[in-house]
Amino acid sequence: MIFKRVGEGRPYPAHALEPRDWAKIPPRQIRIDQLITTKDTLHLAALLDEDSTFYGDLFAHVVEWRGDLYLEDGLHRALRAALHQRNILHARVHEVGD
Repeated sequence: MIFKRVGEGRPYPAHALEPRDWAKIPPRQIRIDQLITTKDTLHLAALLDEDSTFYGDLFAHVVEWRGDLYLEDGLHRALRAALHQRNILHARVHEVGD
């Protein structure tokens, strides 16, 4: 299994982070098998597009809530890493309290 669990939606409280706020969080390494996805579908074009991060963040966005890591943005990056047999993803992790 690639992910800890495939989720559907965001179970954690809204955080209202803007892209510039995410950019202030330093990236760190996260094991892909510890991530819970917030999307259960992927657009194949996003996975195959070499320039998929041209206008976006180079790092995935992960929300840590109640001890779990939720992959909010970057599903295509995580799958691409897994397809290259890497088990680590560089991500920006935001901790959300209750």
